[in-house]
Amino acid sequence: MSTHYISESYFNKKMSDKNSIGDQPYAEQNDLSIGLKWPEGAKLEPPVAGVPDLICFSHLRWDFVYQRPQHLLSRCAQARRVFIVEEPIVVPEQVSWLDISRRESGVWIVVPHLSETLSGEQFIPQLQCLLDNLFAEAQIQTPILWYYTPMAVPFTRHLPSSAVVYDCMDELSAFKGADPQLQVWEAQLFKLADLVFTGGHSLYEAKRHQHSSVHAFPSSIEAAHFAQARRALPEPTDQADIPHPRLGFYGVIDERMDLELLDGIAQARPDWHLVMVGPVVKIDPASLPQHPNIHYLGGKSYPELPSYLAGWDAALLPFARNESTRFISPTKTPEYLAAGKPVVSTSIRDVVRPYGDENLVHIADTVPEFVEAIAAALDQGRTPADWLDRVDAFLAQTSWDLTWQAMNDRIEEAIAANARKTTPSTTTSSKTKYPTAIAANLDQLAI
Repeated sequence: MSTHYISESYFNKKMSDKNSIGDQPYAEQNDLSIGLKWPEGAKLEPPVAGVPDLICFSHLRWDFVYQRPQHLLSRCAQARRVFIVEEPIVVPEQVSWLDISRRESGVWIVVPHLSETLSGEQFIPQLQCLLDNLFAEAQIQTPILWYYTPMAVPFTRHLPSSAVVYDCMDELSAFKGADPQLQVWEAQLFKLADLVFTGGHSLYEAKRHQHSSVHAFPSSIEAAHFAQARRALPEPTDQADIPHPRLGFYGVIDERMDLELLDGIAQARPDWHLVMVGPVVKIDPASLPQHPNIHYLGGKSYPELPSYLAGWDAALLPFARNESTRFISPTKTPEYLAAGKPVVSTSIRDVVRPYGDENLVHIADTVPEFVEAIAAALDQGRTPADWLDRVDAFLAQTSWDLTWQAMNDRIEEAIAANARKTTPSTTTSSKTKYPTAIAANLDQLAI
């Protein structure tokens, strides 16, 4: 599962503008004022011969919540240069630019800043020019193009590539505020992509007939990170005074949360305390159930999560059963289990199968069923030996390292297959249609 904030923003409105999504002559797109803003003193390593860069187009902010893209692309950055292009930000300035920064993992974060003065007809050309300038200055030639959002297709179709990957995390069209054109552009992305990865088995079943090379890569786990919660850890100050038993959740709190279920649990068992860790987005905070035994602690960083988990008696997945949760595969399921916490979830398909079927997670939907399941989970937590052995055996079969390696193997196969299909004539034709400026050969590009 992923966390999203897809709104009726300037970005979505411009992408829906009929004048902004048609094919436009490339020659007319190069006359706009553009610029790149690199961090002062930063040095960009030159590309490695024979190792294509990876350019990711994401609807998610890298620094919002640590999840699937961060796990995968941080690993990718150990072997190749990785640039994450986020959705644009609207600015009051007359000019547009790319703001570029680097994270400790080695990935480069690229945020387009677009002038609010741009019309729909200028929107795509401006983004194309910004990207072309990035490709030229960073000496990016035929990268892997990695998509999390189909809404990036209109301004990236002209880019050269060695392979195109669509990592489909969720059925984005079912999310609140999703752009009406999203399904149209997803259909185009299926035509462009060499590979389609899905974030769960349900998504795989929904997408596998839409492309010839679809592969399921469900949520994985950094088991050692969350296993820290099995031992005593310093109690976070905002959780320390909350009484036990504590029933915890972390993640984005949005339209996927079953607020009526939370309210019912809190009222049925006022002696239980619900600890809700995560930002509230796309829903009115005033709609959240308010009781003395529900505690909203706000968002926390990935390194902080084990400290919160360590103080819980059970973990919850209280998701609503609606269109926005139909295909989710919650990453937190194996994370809760790695922390040694009994888990109670609503009947989300990718939780029921495999975790419910393997008797690793309690499944319930109504308030009475959920209360009963939590009581059983709390009893289970007091005698966990056999259950923990089964959890560990199950989780030993997967990791983000193994997931990335399997993905990378398929990408390398796609790159090799595309190279075999390329002929001098098609290469010349491609360059004529989509010219790409390449920066001068430098031993090291100082920014």
